[in-house]
Amino acid sequence: MFKDNLVLVRGGGDLATGVALRLYRAGIGVVITELPQPLAVRRTVSFAEAVYEGVWEVEGVRARRVEAEQLAAALEAGEIPVLIDPQASILLSSFFHFPVVIDARLLKTPPPPLPVPVPLHIGLGPGFTAGSDCHAVIETRRSHTLGRVIWQGPTQPDSGEPEGDPRRVLRAPVDGVLWGVKKIGEHVEEGEVVAVIGNQHSVISPFAGVLRGIIHDGLMVKRGMKIGDVDPRNDPSYCYLVSDKALAIGGGALEAVLSRREIREKLLGDGQA
Repeated sequence: MFKDNLVLVRGGGDLATGVALRLYRAGIGVVITELPQPLAVRRTVSFAEAVYEGVWEVEGVRARRVEAEQLAAALEAGEIPVLIDPQASILLSSFFHFPVVIDARLLKTPPPPLPVPVPLHIGLGPGFTAGSDCHAVIETRRSHTLGRVIWQGPTQPDSGEPEGDPRRVLRAPVDGVLWGVKKIGEHVEEGEVVAVIGNQHSVISPFAGVLRGIIHDGLMVKRGMKIGDVDPRNDPSYCYLVSDKALAIGGGALEAVLSRREIREKLLGDGQA
């Protein structure tokens, strides 16, 4: 599985994990970079969780937190390496070559320049403009264009609102350190305490369902920050499956990568055209 031509995925949240899975399953080597304290909500299906746990598995694919000198070993073991590298400094490596960078951090703001130029820079969602600050951008908003590759111009603008029932998204009522009361996959009733902030402010469920996501214990949160997600469908199995949205976006990213013959030949490394 080890190759010196790899795709760098910036971010390891649930949508980024959908991208990484699509690429990995297509035989492409993937490396993920993350923050020292990732803020993923759907942690059960986020490779970012490897930062906290050391090793994390999503749908049978294993990711491992590594240092730069451990990258080759993880790749040869068939794992997805996760580096704590917010600035993507690994792009400066003389040993590994990254012809593709996919920015899946969903910052929703124009990105700063990469440390070095790359042949194919792909952005996910609002904030990116293809032909300006990246080569291609993938639509992330649920609509008839979800997952489509845009080679010129931006995606749909950020609506500022969550998809579906806005109540499902749990937000911090105050600043403070969060501690979970319920675990991902557990049933919650309307009005039940899901988490506490600062040992005195409760985060409650807006309706009955399953807690689909909650950020990691012990993180400092800011008022209004997204910290959790309740699913009214009440099926805990959904908590352990990458979403249809993440896979659609991953499919778009895979299309963008494979549509460039020179990139395809480098990544597959077997003369496929």
